[in-house]
Amino acid sequence: MAAKREKPSPKMKQTDIDAAFEKLAAIMPEPKTELNFVNPYTLLVAVALSAQATDVSVNKATAALFQKVTTPEAMLALGVDALKDHIKTIGLYNTKAKNVIAMAEILIRDHGGVVPEDRDLLEQLPGVGRKTANVVLNEAFGHPTIAVDTHIFRLGNRTGMAVGDTPLKVEKLLELRVPDAFKKQAHHWLILHGRYTCVARKPKCGNCVIHDHCMYKNKTKID
Repeated sequence: MAAKREKPSPKMKQTDIDAAFEKLAAIMPEPKTELNFVNPYTLLVAVALSAQATDVSVNKATAALFQKVTTPEAMLALGVDALKDHIKTIGLYNTKAKNVIAMAEILIRDHGGVVPEDRDLLEQLPGVGRKTANVVLNEAFGHPTIAVDTHIFRLGNRTGMAVGDTPLKVEKLLELRVPDAFKKQAHHWLILHGRYTCVARKPKCGNCVIHDHCMYKNKTKID
């Protein structure tokens, strides 16, 4: 039986959103993805592999892989069976390996072996959805995109920062409500805050720097 979805909080005021991002920026001036990569292509592969898997597990699997493979051409030369051996500790590795190989073929055939800086083109690649495309556009190319994963979806609804019943609705609201000065890094601040502080089962409100601005009614005790 699926867990009951948490009831969304009331809408957070824009002034509180502004203040929240100022505080997140103050404690984490240069947030970065926790996925290890060496270039846009390895980032694309890592993000695709991270679906339904932790960044830690992906980093363990790609540590040796990315010493050998940093281009689509090298990935094709490696082959699907050898790729499976590298990533077999990651969930759904059979499907992911096939997608990564098919992705390499398309990148070589249609894009000269270069990762396209375009969301629509990225989403046409096997195993790449909107969230993955947004991560690549943000991290590799500096676009102010916000990739809504389970952490950001929860945080948006729980804090009242972006209340929506789908990841796309939350993404669009965040695009509207996050101040321009913070949009480039917003994805990282929110995902890390959701991963380590505003956690699913029992949020660590006592350690939360945006506690005073959050609209969540069931805050845990402040120490």
